[in-house]
Amino acid sequence: MVNIWETIMDAMKSMTNQDKDQPLHVGEVMACWMYLAGLELAKVTVQAGINTTDDDELRSILDEDMKLGTSQRKRLHDFMIKEGITLPPAPADMPISNPNSIPLGVKLTDDVLANELSLKIISLIMNAASATSQSIRTDVGLLFVQFLAEKLAFATRLKHLMRKRGWIQVPPFYVPPGSQLP
Repeated sequence: MVNIWETIMDAMKSMTNQDKDQPLHVGEVMACWMYLAGLELAKVTVQAGINTTDDDELRSILDEDMKLGTSQRKRLHDFMIKEGITLPPAPADMPISNPNSIPLGVKLTDDVLANELSLKIISLIMNAASATSQSIRTDVGLLFVQFLAEKLAFATRLKHLMRKRGWIQVPPFYVPPGSQLP
């Protein structure tokens, strides 16, 4: 059985200088690059959502995601620069616009915006979990554990809003032959 305290102590010991002279392996570099690229793409999608919605609660969630994304982008950007990793290209920021000036054939609905944000969060959560499991260096693993925890906490709030508004998309229930729904 795993002893939590021994595991924590081992992690703390490994965070001392033994990782500092170890270079990143290609998986850690790729994880950093892919996560930052995902954050950069999510940024413009969130900006477009902020420009599109009239819903105050959805705008608040989008603003919260923008702040979280900005924080994660800065931390990862700084880490990658320090480690000498080439940065992925970043799209230009979306200009601010009035939601009422967007033609109806172009304007995305609030449920589409929320579900698109949800898919982007899921993608980043999966990338962070994968990066955490592949990391050899403790500092890289801890960085992605922190990103993962932050995105999971945010996803919970987003899911609550989506359920409240009826926007969450649920796949069909699986009912084995001969069974009944509860």
